[in-house]
Amino acid sequence: MPALSKPLILKWFNAFMRLSHRACSLSARHADEVYVPLQGGLDKCRAGQVYLVGAGSGDVELLTLKAARLLMQADAVVYDRLVGDDVLALIPKGSERYYVGKSRGHHSVPQNEIGALMVKLVGEGKSVVRLKGGDPAFFARMGEELDALAAAQVPAAIVPGITAASAAAACMGIPLTDRGHAQQLRFITAQLCREDGTPDWAALARKDETLVFYMGLSKVEVICHGLRQAGLPDAWPIMLVANASKPEQQSLVGSLADMPEKLAALPLPSPCLIVVGSVVQRVSVSPASAENQARYVGEV
Repeated sequence: MPALSKPLILKWFNAFMRLSHRACSLSARHADEVYVPLQGGLDKCRAGQVYLVGAGSGDVELLTLKAARLLMQADAVVYDRLVGDDVLALIPKGSERYYVGKSRGHHSVPQNEIGALMVKLVGEGKSVVRLKGGDPAFFARMGEELDALAAAQVPAAIVPGITAASAAAACMGIPLTDRGHAQQLRFITAQLCREDGTPDWAALARKDETLVFYMGLSKVEVICHGLRQAGLPDAWPIMLVANASKPEQQSLVGSLADMPEKLAALPLPSPCLIVVGSVVQRVSVSPASAENQARYVGEV
């Protein structure tokens, strides 16, 4: 795993700390001396507590200051598959690490065992960070883990992160809502596209909103077909973004009619986000899209 050097970690962290009046210890040389006070003055990772932390979309610079500090201070970190290597590099060597990642069809650790592991670590008097890709509240089974902690009377705190939808839209240079395109925004798990759970396609087939499907790479054809059958036109825009905000980011932009064929010709890796809506039309003209940025720089 590629690791960031401690000077690089502190350089990144201190650069962001200077933006805040609450920042302190700017000249600290050790990670455990660098912190931003938490609300209420609880400026240390507390033993006997679990922190449900969002790791963001993969780009370490999109990690929140609070998340970075907790990673540097926690006794134990329980982390998922979608957490980037550069984020994991912020964890000190002396901290305990527990990988409990899941991928489609392959769950390395059952959900109930993850809850039991956190309770066990807290029982040993440790501070625990439960690190999840994106935002822990977005399709990440956080509710089940909160229930497990509540049953064991373990205190918890939630630290939000940048979800994949925000990162994908930003990297493609578009907003998710727009006065001229979408006045509503809907997040959907494509797990509903399985045989035992069919989405209400008629309710989703609206022209005044943006749809964002998580975990839907294997269901692109089903999604396109369902929305077309429910009334959206064949030419309705759709965008796929894999590994949003990472150097290996890939994307496809097309229509409901041609996207399955495009994806078959140019397969994308997982994780992949699906965005449907007229706002996707902005990608081709946005000065914030990577393609246009390169063209504009070349013309200067």
